[in-house]
Amino acid sequence: MRVVATAGHVDHGKSALVRALTGMEPDRFEEERRRGLTLDLGFVWTRLGPDADPAGNPDADPAGGPEGGPDGNGGSGGEHIAFVDVPGHERFVTTMLAGVGPVPAVLFVVAADQGWQPQSQEHLEILDALGVRHAVLAVSRGDLADPEPVRADAVERMAATSLGTVPSVAVSAVTGAGLDELRRALARLGRSLPVPPAGADVRLWLDRAFTVRGQGTVVTGTLGAGTLRTGDRLVAGDGRTALRVRGLQCLREDRSAVSGAARVAVHVHGAPGGVLGRGQVLLTPDRWLLTGLIDVRVRGAPPSDLPRTVTLHIGTAAVPVTVRPLGGDTARLTLPRELPLRVGDRAVLREPGGRRSPCGVTVLDVRPPPLTRRGAARARAAELADLTGAPDGAAELRRRGLVRRSELAAMGLPAATAPVAGDWLADPAHWAALRDRLEAEVERHAAGHPLEPGLPPEAARRLLGLPDRSLVDALAATSEKVHRAQGRLYGGADARPTLPPPVQAAVDEVRRDLLRAPFRAPEAGRLTELGLTRRTVAAAVAAGALLRVGDGILLLPGADVRAAAVLRGLPQPFTLSQARRALDTTRRVAVPLLEYLDAQGLTERVDGPHRRCRAGTESGGGRESNPPARDPRAPRF
Repeated sequence: MRVVATAGHVDHGKSALVRALTGMEPDRFEEERRRGLTLDLGFVWTRLGPDADPAGNPDADPAGGPEGGPDGNGGSGGEHIAFVDVPGHERFVTTMLAGVGPVPAVLFVVAADQGWQPQSQEHLEILDALGVRHAVLAVSRGDLADPEPVRADAVERMAATSLGTVPSVAVSAVTGAGLDELRRALARLGRSLPVPPAGADVRLWLDRAFTVRGQGTVVTGTLGAGTLRTGDRLVAGDGRTALRVRGLQCLREDRSAVSGAARVAVHVHGAPGGVLGRGQVLLTPDRWLLTGLIDVRVRGAPPSDLPRTVTLHIGTAAVPVTVRPLGGDTARLTLPRELPLRVGDRAVLREPGGRRSPCGVTVLDVRPPPLTRRGAARARAAELADLTGAPDGAAELRRRGLVRRSELAAMGLPAATAPVAGDWLADPAHWAALRDRLEAEVERHAAGHPLEPGLPPEAARRLLGLPDRSLVDALAATSEKVHRAQGRLYGGADARPTLPPPVQAAVDEVRRDLLRAPFRAPEAGRLTELGLTRRTVAAAVAAGALLRVGDGILLLPGADVRAAAVLRGLPQPFTLSQARRALDTTRRVAVPLLEYLDAQGLTERVDGPHRRCRAGTESGGGRESNPPARDPRAPRF
């Protein structure tokens, strides 16, 4: 299917022309037919049969004809073309914009007996602002006046816009003259339109919503790309309302699936009252960013000349926005509600009442940075100067440094590299700079905290301004100068702290005490007397100078193995009392020491009061309390 919108001045015969082409009535309301004035959007269609192709080739359409069914003219074969008929009166320009916004091609109508009129000009400016490139010009009422002067004038005006030089046909909806030629021109137009990807994310701008008794809510719109299927889960434009597709119709036929471009009616379940209507949207879940702040390029007028508040028209939506000029042709728009926008989207800025010509905008950034410092707007304008709106994932990644792959895709930008951690993408140069900074921060922390040289990963995340802890781990994994041990980041091969001289002297005193009585752990008072705090004791344990076997119980490194050797000399199994006497220690030390030996696999409990040394531990078969290898930079005691 191809979808084409009409455009042109009021009373130039747009509705009469599509009625003659399709045999269907585009004016849905009795008042429209009575007044002969289109007030709202109308939807009709026909099938352009093989005879519409000048070469008579029934296979000329590359998209095929999956829709099936007869058209209003009883045609068979060929491809359907659906028309969105828009009002031409100046009071209904907003409605006209809702009709042409999601549609890629236009049938532009100018009456031979009236020529170019004000709404002809405004409609052309709107199409140019939207960047529409596909059109056919129909000079209507060729039976009332010579169409050639009007045709030449209209073709020249349109050539100066995004439409370029368009094919033109003189027609009469009354006599039928030129209708066959117009059908052939429309067939050629349809074949020139790009085929949208069927696998694209769905963004269906709604132009109607109504309730069918006994069934629920039905919405209609022009599906530009992607595929809708019965049973699909969708989300409304508020990002919260989950919906399910209960049924689909295309050209009044029930369908199980519809791919864009197509006119589609969707029977949805789960929509509370007031959520869906013209200007709202149905979306593929988790694939779109909702944004209320965008940076855009403005065409048609300098942003500084625009009023502070104008109306943004995109898809079928029309929302007032606040304009903040940034540069000569760039601006920041603040929206009153979030919309699902992507880089490269085209839209129209129009002053209510149409006192100025509409301006076209191209979305450059849907997640712009805040402008909080003096000169930030000027600097932002310089950043935007080279952006065209063409999707470029690599360039966007360079600008942002770090971004989630899912967020980049939701912006409409393809991922340029593989993730560095989870879903995170990183620009290679930015990633290398972050790694250098991490190495410097680890080194700086070690120099400033000799008792605790390891930098906590969360502190590293804050210092580097990273959004996720996993990025710290990934940076450390790619660094030759940083390693992780005991949950911290260290800048050398050894994770042991360096003890300052006063602390070293106090630890040496404790070690001398323990050399005299290896299992007589110092009392808390002795540690206080020596000036050792919990922090300095922890540093001594981390440095390998002392062994902690329990809360407040400090022994010499290797004391666990020596204790097991002593206990193996006892009759097996043995009691706590026997162990205490053999080790010449107190119950305060013996209880946690035995529990430590159990945990190390050197001893095991037999029953309530009895333990025994485990077999195969004569050589210290449990885990050693200290690694045998020592880095030459580690402190010696």
